[in-house]
Amino acid sequence: MSNKFKCVVVDDEPIAREIIESFIHKTPNLELIGSFQNAVETLNFLEKDNVDVYFLDINMPEINGLSLAKIINKKAHIIFTTAYRDYAIDGFDLNVIDYLLKPIAFDRFLQAIEKIPSPNKIKTAISNSEVHNDFIFVRSERKMIKVFYHDITYVESLSDYLKIHLSDQVLITRETITNISNKLPEKLFLRIHRSYIISIQKIHSYTNEFIEVSNKALPISRSFKESVLQKLAEM
Repeated sequence: MSNKFKCVVVDDEPIAREIIESFIHKTPNLELIGSFQNAVETLNFLEKDNVDVYFLDINMPEINGLSLAKIINKKAHIIFTTAYRDYAIDGFDLNVIDYLLKPIAFDRFLQAIEKIPSPNKIKTAISNSEVHNDFIFVRSERKMIKVFYHDITYVESLSDYLKIHLSDQVLITRETITNISNKLPEKLFLRIHRSYIISIQKIHSYTNEFIEVSNKALPISRSFKESVLQKLAEM
């Protein structure tokens, strides 16, 4: 008997769907058995009793994820995936397992999986150290854009927006610097200020007050100074 959760993904955005599919494939206790671009294509699965988890986008054409969730087999569990915070309350009113806000990080995905009730199945936790991705996906201009770590020079916070300065362009994304900091590996990036994260590999020089990356001097704030200078001294 299989000890894996059988999963179905429903999302009208191909890249967003591929991200969830990739997360499922790299999680040992999950198995992808269906992937659809809209709710209509999913209807044949609704009465099947072999689906354990549905990953549902909410904002879809014809039948949205909220409506689909109301008619899914009650034996199955639901995890909503969406770019819109406003739907969170509606989602939890349906008693879903979790609500994942795009762009979704792998560690956040794993937290949702751990919430699935499973008295007879094995849960396998995967630490961040076992994740070998060298990129993240960032939402910009209504698309999920793959951003490789080695292309990032620094990240600049603009309240609820970020500027991600890359080698050849600047991406604007609606994200907080705390969230993006949690997605970037500590061994490659360094938070030096409430408004700045820098790529350690792109440091040209530094003083006790500033770090120079790409010919731009970025300030080290007092609250980060001790930890920043200590880490730099250890390199």
